[in-house]
Amino acid sequence: MENLLVGLNEPQREAVLHTEGPLMIIAGAGSGKTRVLTYRIAHLLSKGIDAFHILSLTFTNKAAKEMRERIEKVVGTDAKNLWMGTFHSVFARILRSEAEKIGYPNNFTVYDSDDSKSLIRSIVTEMELDDKIYKANMVLSRISSAKNRLISPNEYLNNPILMSDDESAMRPKIGQIYKRYADRCFKAGCMDFDDLLFQTCRLFSLHPDVLSKYQKRFHYVMVDEYQDTNYVQYMITKMLAHNRNNICVVGDDAQSIYAFRGADITNILNFEKDYPNLHIVKLEQNYRSTQNIVKIANSVIKHNQAQLRKDVWTSNEEGNLIDLIKATSDNEEGRLVANSIFEEKNHNQQKNSDFCVLYRTNAQSRSIEEALRRLNITYKIIGGLSFYQRKEIKDLIAYLRYTVNHNDEEAFKRIINYPKRGIGDATVAKIIVTAVDNGVSIWDAMLNIDKFMPGRVSTAVTQFSDIVKSFELANQTKDAYEAAHQIAKESGILKELYDDKTVEGLARYQNLQELLNAIKEYVEDPEKEDKSMGAFLQEVSLLTTADAKDNQGTDYVTLMTIHMAKGLEFKNVYIVGLEEDLFPSQMMLQSRADLEEERRLFYVAVTRAEKKLTLSYALQRYRYGRLFQCEPSRFLQEVDARYVKVPKKSSQDMFADDFLTATSKLGGDKLIKSGFNLPKKEAPKPTATEHVASPNFKPSDTTLLKSGMKIEHPKFGFGTVEAIESNGSERKAKIAFDSVGEKTLLLSFAKLMIL
Repeated sequence: MENLLVGLNEPQREAVLHTEGPLMIIAGAGSGKTRVLTYRIAHLLSKGIDAFHILSLTFTNKAAKEMRERIEKVVGTDAKNLWMGTFHSVFARILRSEAEKIGYPNNFTVYDSDDSKSLIRSIVTEMELDDKIYKANMVLSRISSAKNRLISPNEYLNNPILMSDDESAMRPKIGQIYKRYADRCFKAGCMDFDDLLFQTCRLFSLHPDVLSKYQKRFHYVMVDEYQDTNYVQYMITKMLAHNRNNICVVGDDAQSIYAFRGADITNILNFEKDYPNLHIVKLEQNYRSTQNIVKIANSVIKHNQAQLRKDVWTSNEEGNLIDLIKATSDNEEGRLVANSIFEEKNHNQQKNSDFCVLYRTNAQSRSIEEALRRLNITYKIIGGLSFYQRKEIKDLIAYLRYTVNHNDEEAFKRIINYPKRGIGDATVAKIIVTAVDNGVSIWDAMLNIDKFMPGRVSTAVTQFSDIVKSFELANQTKDAYEAAHQIAKESGILKELYDDKTVEGLARYQNLQELLNAIKEYVEDPEKEDKSMGAFLQEVSLLTTADAKDNQGTDYVTLMTIHMAKGLEFKNVYIVGLEEDLFPSQMMLQSRADLEEERRLFYVAVTRAEKKLTLSYALQRYRYGRLFQCEPSRFLQEVDARYVKVPKKSSQDMFADDFLTATSKLGGDKLIKSGFNLPKKEAPKPTATEHVASPNFKPSDTTLLKSGMKIEHPKFGFGTVEAIESNGSERKAKIAFDSVGEKTLLLSFAKLMIL
C-alpha cells in the first residue's frame, strides 16, 4: 500500500488514509479525484475491510466500471465483490430483492422517458384534457421534480403551494395526472427511473428492518459527484450511513450544473451541518490544464456567492493565452472555429480527437457542422439518438419486457399490433379502458376478451395472447439469448425488417441482430451471476448516455452541449455562443441561484481544456427563425484579460484594432478590473446585469396584457406598457422601463409578470 501513496500529493494522501467518520473531499477540476477514490477503497480493502461492506455510488456505469477495474489491478479479484455502481443500478438491485414488501413484483419493468410520456399522453386523453396545455414533457418533468423531493401523489394533491402553482400556470390537473400515473405504473408492475430512488426511500421508511439490514451491510458509504445529488439521493445515503457515520462524499460545488434534473447544490454546501465532526480535505492542485486556463476559470467562478472557497492552482506550464473570436454572425462563427481547427491540425500535427466544440444548446451545432463539412473535417455529435432508443430496438425490447411482465402497459401498446395483426388503436384503447373499469390487469382482460369484446377482434387478441404464452414458456426453459431469438423470429419482427430491402431497412435489420448479439454476450459473460432475460432488461434500462458503445472510430472532432461534457477533457476546447440570453441562457436570469448555476456551467466548460482554450461569440444570430442582434456574455466581462490574446479579426470588422486601442490606454490593474473592456457600442447595458427578478417572479399570460399595465421583466426590471401592436398573429408591446427606457418586445418570447 505504501507504494501507492508515494505518487500522491499531501491532500490526496490525507483523503486516502482518513477512513473513519464523515469525510468531505472537495475536488477541484482536474485534481485527480478518481485516483483518490480508487486508492481510498484499495486502502480499506488492504486494512481487511470486507469488500461486501463497501458501498460506492457513482453517476455513470462507465465510471463505476473504470474504477472497479483500477481497484482490481491494485487488490485483485476481491474488487468484484464491492457494491459499486450508479444510484439507480445499486438501488434497483436492492429493489429486485425487496420490492414485494411495498407491493411491486420483483420482476418489475423499468420505464424509460418515452414509456412514461406515452402513458401520460394516454391519461391526458382519458381525462379529456388539452394535450397542448398538458404536454407530456412538461407533466413528466413536474412529476419527476415531485419524486426527487419525496412528494407522493397524495402529498402533492394536499400541498396548497404546489396546487396554487399549477393553478397559476393554468394546469390545475397535474396532481390528478400524477395520481393516475402512479396508480397505472403500480398496476402494471412498473417503475420509472425516478421511482428506483423514490421507492427505495419509501421502502426504507416503511420497513425499518430492511433499512437496518442494509445499514449493517454497508459499513462504509462513498458518494462521487456529491454536488449533483438531489434530495432523495441525499436522504438515502444519510439513512444508510446513520449508524456508523462512515460516509465519504467527493465533489466540487463549482461543477454543480444539474439543477434542472433536481440536483441540489445545498447538499454539498451544507454537508457540515449534518456532520459537525466532519473532516474536510481540499484537492486544489489541477493536473489537467495550463496555468492560464486555470486562472481564467478562477477569475470567473469567484463571482459566485454560494460556494466553498478553494484556491485551485497548477504546476503545469503557463501555456497559450486564451483566444477570443468575435464573429459577425453565427455562420461566420462556425467558419472561424472550423478554420482554427484546420490550422491547428496542420501546423501542430494534431488529430481530430484532440478538439472539442462546446455549446449551450443543441441547436448551435448547425453552423459548426456545416463549416466542418466544408473543410472535410470528421466530427461527431455526442448526445444523439442512442442505440437503445432506435425504434426497432425498442420494439424487440418491448416484446422481451412483455414476456417477462404481462402487466407492462406501455410494452403491450407497442407490440400488440406490430407487426400488424388487425388490432387497431380503438381496440387497444378499449382493452385498456375495460381493464381499468373492471379493476383487472390488461393481461387478464385479454385472456377473457371474448366476454368483453366478442367477434373477429376477439380472435386476433386471443392469437396474440397465445403467442405471448409461448414466449413465456421459452423464457422459462431457455437461456435469455435463445428465448430472445425465438421471440424476434416468431413475433414477425425479423421477417418484417428482412423483407425491407431499402438501405434503412437493412440498417434496422442489422441493428436487431446487434441487439441479439448483445444478449448473447451478456449470457456468455462469466461475471454475470444472473443471466435471465429480466436481469438483462434491467441492465439495459439503467444504461446512461455515457455508457453507450462507440462503433464509429475514434478520430473525430467532438461536438456537444456543455452538460454532456462533464467529466471529460480535451487538448483543445472551443466554447461558442458566448452571448447574453444564450449563455447565460435567458431562462436562467430570473434569480441569483440560476445565474450562478450558469456561471458554474461556464467554469465546467473552461476546465475541460488541457492546452488551448478559445472563446467565441457572434454579433448576430438566428433564433426562432429570426435574426437577433447579440450582446457579448457577461462572463466575458468577468474573465481576467491578462490571460487573453488579442481577439481575432472577423472578415467584416476591426474589433482587434478596437481592442488594442482600448487596452493600450489602460494600466494593468485597471484592465483587470474592466474585463475585456469591450467597445462601448457593444458593451452589455448595465441594467441587464443589475436587475434581479423578484423571488415570486412568474411569467404571466401575455394575451392578457393591456396598455397602462405595470409589469416586471427578469432582465430589464419594472415598467409600464405604453402600447400593444398586432401584426397578424404576432403581438408586440411597447414598454417604458424605469431603468433602461423604452423597448418593444415580441410577446411570443417576452417573459413578463403583470403586477
